[in-house]
Formats: sequence, structure tokens, C-alpha cells
Amino acid sequence: MGSVRSLSAVKAVLYGGLVAGTIDVGAASAINERSPILILHVIAGGILGRASFEGDAATAVLGLFLQWGMALAIAAIFVGAARYLDTLRKYWLAAGIAFGVPVYLVMNFVVVPLSAWHRMPTITPYNVIANLLAMMLFGAIVSWFASRICHRA
Repeated sequence: MGSVRSLSAVKAVLYGGLVAGTIDVGAASAINERSPILILHVIAGGILGRASFEGDAATAVLGLFLQWGMALAIAAIFVGAARYLDTLRKYWLAAGIAFGVPVYLVMNFVVVPLSAWHRMPTITPYNVIANLLAMMLFGAIVSWFASRICHRA
């Protein structure tokens, strides 16, 4: 029985993380009015810095895998908590939206500044609202998969 529960959690992490991570690239593209490929190069720049803009398709693929890796890690945190807290599954939309807030804060004020970019986010009303909403959507997607797939621990 434990292996079925573990498999359910893995499925929720994979589906939630990959779907939310992919949609997040599209959201970043729309917010910044840039191509998804450029967004993937920016993500790869978290490791490569400015050299990511000199790369080709392989650099964009690196960015996609970095995006998915981070998205899977974030999804694993939520799914891990949702396995033990019925409230997170029962009120999945509110839980996911709320989860998006700390995700936004950690990504913008911890991860990006510690990356090869070494920069803080641009603080404008548009940037804060647009990116916060994108992370709330991210959280809602992950939460939806957790609520549909995860079973009680």
C-alpha cells in the first residue's frame, strides 16, 4: 500500500512540476514580451551567466531542464506536505494560490540573486503583480495535481 501512495506522490510531482514549469515559461514570455527561447536562455544564465546568450539550441534546452528541475523540486515540497495535510488537498485552489506567494519570494529574492545573474528583481507594480500572479498560477497547477492524484499518507 505504501508503494502505491509513493507512486501517486511521484506522479503528482511529475505532472504538477512539468505542467506548471512549462506554463511558467510561457507566462514569463508573455510578461516580458520576449520569446520562450530567450526566456530559456535567461534561465540557463542562472548557471552560465551572460554566456547563455551566446549559446545555441543546446543552451535553451539546458534552460528548459533547469526550469523543469526547479519546478519538480517546488512541486515535491507541496506534494510532500499535501500527503500529510488533507486541508491542502481539500482546499487545493486556496492552498495552491497561497503556496505561490513564498515560491515568488524565494525565487526572486533568494534563487536569482544567488545564481550567476547576481541580481535582485526589478520592483515595479507591473513586475511584482504579474510575476506574483504567475507563481500563484504555478502553485494552483501543482496543487490541483496533488489534490487529484495523491492519496492519504
